[in-house]
Amino acid sequence: MSLSRRTLLIVAAGSALAGCQATARPAERVMAAVPAGAAPATPEPAAPVISAAPSAPTAPVTQVAQAAPAAPAGPAFTRAVAVDRYGAVEPADWGLEVPGVITALPDGEQATALTFDACGGPGGSAYDADLIELLRSHDVPATLFLNARWIDANPAEFESLAGDPLFEIANHGTLHRPLSVTGRSAYGIAGTGDAADAYDEVAGNREKLAALLGHPPRFFRSGTAHYDDVAARIAADVGQRLAGFTVNADGGATFTGSQVRQEVAATPPGGIVIAHMNHPAGGTAPGFGAALPALLVAGRRFVRLSDVLG
Repeated sequence: MSLSRRTLLIVAAGSALAGCQATARPAERVMAAVPAGAAPATPEPAAPVISAAPSAPTAPVTQVAQAAPAAPAGPAFTRAVAVDRYGAVEPADWGLEVPGVITALPDGEQATALTFDACGGPGGSAYDADLIELLRSHDVPATLFLNARWIDANPAEFESLAGDPLFEIANHGTLHRPLSVTGRSAYGIAGTGDAADAYDEVAGNREKLAALLGHPPRFFRSGTAHYDDVAARIAADVGQRLAGFTVNADGGATFTGSQVRQEVAATPPGGIVIAHMNHPAGGTAPGFGAALPALLVAGRRFVRLSDVLG
C-alpha cells in the first residue's frame, strides 16, 4: 500500500520504545506514526532474496524545508542561554517533519543514505554484529546514531566502529527521548520537559562523542525521531544537524527479514533509510543481506550523510 508521507499507516505494535526494548513496536512504513498495540512479527533467518510480491511504488522523495546548517556550538550557547532564549517560547509544530529536520538527500542526488540507530537502555543495548559485517563485506557506508547508554554498554564495539572510515558516528541522544520543550511523548516515551532538558539530551551525548572521537558529531536524531520546532532550534544552536528519514526499513527492529528486504529494495534514490543495529535477533541483518546485493548490481550508490550533506 503506497501512502503519502503524512498519512498514518496503522500497524501492529509491541512496546513504545521504537526498537530500544526487547519487545518493540513496529514503526511507520514510510514516515508514518504508529500507536502501541499488539506483538511484533517474528524475524526470519538470513536467506536468498525472497520472492514476495514487490512493494507498491514508493512516494517520490521530498525534502522538508531545512534550516541553514548549524554552526559548531561554542561556549556562548550554554544550558543557561538555551533556557533564557527558548524557555518562554511555545512550540507551533511537532512530529517527524518539523522545520530543520532533513528527511531526504538533496534534490537530484541518486545515492541512498543508510542510517542505523542504537538506542541503549534496557533491552536496547545489544549489538548486531552480523549487520555490521554485512555492510563491511559489501563496502557499504552508513551513518550510525549511537545513544550514550549504548556506548557505555559496548565500549569495544564503539571503538571498532569509530575507527572504521566506512562509518560515520552520529548523536542519538543522552537518554533516548523525543525532543520537546513541553514533555510531549511519542510511542509512550515522555519527551524532554523543557528547554533545559532538550539542551541536556542533545549536548550531553554530543560532548561525550566529541571527547571519544576527538571532534563533535555533525548529526543528531532524537529518540523516536520526533521533535517540536523549538527543541529543534535548540539542537541546531548546540551545533547539530537534525536527521529524519524517508523510509523506515525495519519497523523499530520488529519486521521480518522479508519485510525488511521489501522496504530496502523499494527505497528510491535520494532516500534516507532508518533501521536499527541493536537487535541482532531481528530481521534487520537478514533483510539487508537479501536486498543489498541486487541494489549494488543495479548500480545503487550508498553514502554517509556527511558525504552529501557536508
